[in-house]
Parts: sequence; structure tokens; C-alpha cells
Amino acid sequence: MIFEIGIGIGGLLVLVLGLLAAAIHILREYERGVVFQLGRFWGVRGPGLIIIIPVLQQMVRVDMRTVVLDVPTQDVISRDNVSVKVNAVIYFRVVDPDKAIIQVANFLEATSQLAQTTLRSVLGKHELDEMLAERERLNMDIQQALDVQTDAWGIKVANVEIKHVDLDESMIRAIARQAEAERERRAKIIHAEGELQASEKLQQAAFVLSQQAGAMQLRYMQTLSAIAGDKTSTIVFPLPVDIFSDLAAARDGRR
Repeated sequence: MIFEIGIGIGGLLVLVLGLLAAAIHILREYERGVVFQLGRFWGVRGPGLIIIIPVLQQMVRVDMRTVVLDVPTQDVISRDNVSVKVNAVIYFRVVDPDKAIIQVANFLEATSQLAQTTLRSVLGKHELDEMLAERERLNMDIQQALDVQTDAWGIKVANVEIKHVDLDESMIRAIARQAEAERERRAKIIHAEGELQASEKLQQAAFVLSQQAGAMQLRYMQTLSAIAGDKTSTIVFPLPVDIFSDLAAARDGRR
């Protein structure tokens, strides 16, 4: 009789301990518990010690930390009909645990699929040059598009970063030729601007030298000094054109 009573008390203790283990939950600082009572939403609990009524209540844990999600490589056709492969990474976190559990079956998978389709649709509206040169603006456009759609799921998309834009070999060669032509165009423009500035300076120098009769002679002597300093056997002696005019006038006068 005593043995049977001991077995009954032991079974009762095991049952009580099992109920306590099922009722007591400890949630970390970054966790929240979405509690359902008889299938209906009861509330959000945590962090810390949480007591759940076994059988009547159930709890689903939700991680509130920022999740880093790698978006697989997507085939994108740009607005100028260029086929590229683009992959990205998004950073998001759950801000409303109840919506993340109730409104969508699997918020991680749903966010991943939505990010893939949004990446293709947003980049398809832009040309290749914009994808390569304006990534910050494209990142912001994708982030805003995702954030609007995930708001109903209680998810906040914090940031989107495009990692790689891969092109085929033919397109890479075409871009290289385009860049080379662009550099040549800039070189010609810079050379033309240099010629224009030089002509303006020469015009100003000629005007200044024409104001003084001896200024040109001094310039001639400076040129001779520069030639003599180069250890050359050739001597160039410049003569003003006015000398020839005076000689011609004197000859005509003697006639």
C-alpha cells in the first residue's frame, strides 16, 4: 500500500515538473514571444521570464536582430536591352512580431522571394550606365520598394547593397571601346582649349610688345642668348621687317 502511494506521489511530481517545464520560458533580450490562447492571438511577451498555460496557450519565438539576406544572382535586362547578372544583399529586421507571424507564413522566405523580384523590376527600369555609376541611388530605390511591401509583414528593410554587376565578354569589350573613344574626345577638347588659351596669350603679348619700339629688339636678343646657350653652330639673327621697308624706300628715292 505504501509502495503504491509512493508511486502515485512520484508520478504526480513528474507531471507537475513537466507542466512547469512547459509553462516556464526564458526569452533573451533580442527575442519576443507571440502568444496564442486557444488559437487566438493573445499578445507579445518578453524578454525575460515568461509563463505560458500549457495546452491552452502556445508561444512562437521571434528573433528581433537584423538579418543579413543574400539575394541570389538574377538575370536582368536593362532599359537599353543589355543582359546582365546582378546579385545583392539586404539587411532587415522584425519590428512587429505579431505581424511577422500572423500576416505571412514564413517571413524569411517571403522577404527573400520579394527581394529577388524587386531587384529585377527596379533595375530593369534603368540603363546599364546607371547600374554601374549610380549604385547608391539604385540601392535606395530598391530599399524603398521593399520597405513599402514588407511593412504589412512587420518587417523593416534597413539597407540594400548591390554587390556585383556581371557582363559578358562582348559587352565588356564594347564598353572598353566606348571608354577609349570618350578619353580621346576629352583629349582633343583639352588640346583645343590649350590652343585657344595660347593664342589669347600670344595676342596679349604681341599687343604689349607693340607698345614699345625697343621691346621687340630685346626679345630678339633674348632669343639669340637662348640659341647660343644650346652649343649649336647655327646662328639665327632676326631682322625686323621695317628695315627692309626703309631700304626699299631709300632705293626708290635715289632713283
